Amino acid sequence: MYAVTTKPPARGDAARRAANLAEFEQHARRILPPALFHYVAGASEDGAVHERNLRAFRERAFVPNVLVDVSGRSTATSLFGKDYAAPFGIAPMGFSRMIARDGDITLARAAEAAGVPFILSGASLTAMEAVQKAAPSSWFQAYLPGEDDRINGLVDRVAAAGFGTLVLTADTAVHPLHERAARHGFVSPVRKGDLRLAWQGASHPRWLWQVLLSDGMAGLGYRFENMDASAGPPVLSSTLVRDIGRRDAFSWRHVELVRKRWTGKLLIKGIMSAADAAAAEKAGVDGVIISNHGGRQIDCSIAALDALCRITDRGLAIPVLYDGGVRRGSDVLKALKAGADFVFVGRPMLLAAAAGGTRGVAHAIDLLTREVSMNMALLGINSPGEIGNVEMIRE
Repeated sequence: MYAVTTKPPARGDAARRAANLAEFEQHARRILPPALFHYVAGASEDGAVHERNLRAFRERAFVPNVLVDVSGRSTATSLFGKDYAAPFGIAPMGFSRMIARDGDITLARAAEAAGVPFILSGASLTAMEAVQKAAPSSWFQAYLPGEDDRINGLVDRVAAAGFGTLVLTADTAVHPLHERAARHGFVSPVRKGDLRLAWQGASHPRWLWQVLLSDGMAGLGYRFENMDASAGPPVLSSTLVRDIGRRDAFSWRHVELVRKRWTGKLLIKGIMSAADAAAAEKAGVDGVIISNHGGRQIDCSIAALDALCRITDRGLAIPVLYDGGVRRGSDVLKALKAGADFVFVGRPMLLAAAAGGTRGVAHAIDLLTREVSMNMALLGINSPGEIGNVEMIRE
C-alpha cells in the first residue's frame, strides 16, 4: 500500500541511494581524505554544542491533528518578498571547493535549480563573481575584521558583483579548537610537504582527480577568494591567520558602518541572545540568523534551537532565520514552530556535494523537501505557515 516506485539511481551513483540526509555522511566518508571528512563532519573541542543542537530536535515532539484535507498542501514559502519552493536553504560553508569539485558553484546551482536560497561563504575558494554569475539569486556571507578600510572595500565588491543580500557573521572573533580534524591531519594553514596528507590524497583517487588535480591541477593553487576587495591568501599560506585580520575587533560600530554603506538586504548570523537580537534590530538590519555555527565555534553554549525559542518569545519586528542541527524535514518544521521564518542547512548539503556533485545536492534538497511535505500532511497542515496550529511539547 505504501510502496513508492522510483527510477533506480545510475550505476555507481551512490549518493542517489541515500534515503535521508544522514546517509550522505557515510558516502562522503569513503570519498574524502580523512583530514577533510573530519573537518566537515567534526565540531570544536568536545563537540558538545553540536550534540546539543541535534538533541534539541529529538527532545521536541508534535501533537498531530488528523482528518484534515491536506491534498492541496505546498511547501512554498515567502521570505523578504521572494517566493521559495521550500522553507529552507543552504547555509554558508567555507572550503567547499576542496570538498567537492567546484563545490561553491555546485551548491549554488543546485539551490537555484530547486528554487531555494544559497549563501556563499566568505571563506570560499571560488571568486564571488563566478558564483553570482552561475547562480544570480545567491546571497553572500562575510567574515569581517574590525578594520574600516577592509570592510568598505569588501562591501563595495559584493555590491559590484550583484549580490542583493549580505550576511555578516558575528560569532568568529577567534579561531576555535578543531581537535578532531587536527588529529586526522587538518590544520590551518595546511603544511606544505605533509606526507600524511599526501598519502591521504593518493589513497582517495576519486577526490584526488575530481577536486585537487582537476582543471590542470588548479586545486594546488586555490586561494581564499572572498575575504577582501581582492583575492586573499592561498590555502597553503603560512601567514593565513595574520592575513585574515582582526576579527576580534569587529563590533556593533562596524555593523552600523556596513548598514550605511550597503543598500541591499542585511542580516547578522551567529545571534544567540535576545539582547543581541534586539541590538541587531536597532542597528537596522533586515533579519537575524540564530546560529552557533553548527557547533564549530563555541562549545559551551546552549543549543541553537533553545536560543531560537528564547529570542522569539521576546518578539522581533524583523524576520528570524535559523541554522544548526537540521537533519530531517520534521526538524525544519520544529524550527518554524519555535518561531523561525526560514531555516538553513549546512553540513549535509556539503557532504552530498562530496558524495554526488550537483546530483547529490539536488537529491538532498529533494529528500528534505519531501520530508517537509510528508510531515505537513501527517500533522494536518497545508503550508509551513500553518505550523503554528500544531502543538509541540518538550519531552
